[in-house]
Amino acid sequence: MDKIRKILAPTDFSELSQVGVRYALEMAESLGAEVIIYHVVGIAEEWLASHDEFYSVKEFVEEQKKMMDELLRENFADILSQVTIRAQVEVGVPHKMIVEKAVEERADIIVMSTHGKSGLSRMIIGSVTEKVVGRAPCPV
Repeated sequence: MDKIRKILAPTDFSELSQVGVRYALEMAESLGAEVIIYHVVGIAEEWLASHDEFYSVKEFVEEQKKMMDELLRENFADILSQVTIRAQVEVGVPHKMIVEKAVEERADIIVMSTHGKSGLSRMIIGSVTEKVVGRAPCPV
C-alpha cells in the first residue's frame, strides 16, 4: 500500500459531514499528510431557492468560504495547527466535483461521511457518497 500523503475531505457543513472532516484531520496528523477540506456549492439546490436574482453566485461562494473558515475555527481549532490543510469552495454538481478534485489533486484517499445534509433519508449510504464511491480514482 502506498503512503497516504494527500486526503480529500468533502463537507456540506452538516454535523454528520464534520465527523468525516475530523477523521481526515486526525488521520493526516498521524500520517503527516495534507488535507484538502472541500465544499461544493450545488447552486440549483441551495442558491436558487434562497436568493433573489440580484444576489450573485460569486457573493454566495464568498459567503460559503466564510462559513468554511468559521466551521474550521469553531470545530477543529485543536488540530488545525498540527496539520497542513487547504480549504476550498467551488460550484458544481457535488459528486462530480469531488471526483474531479480527487483526480486533479492526486488524492490518495477521500474521507467523507456516509450521510450529509439529507441525514438518514438514504438509510444505508448518502447519495453523494454513493456516487463518489462508484467513480473515485482512489479509496473512499
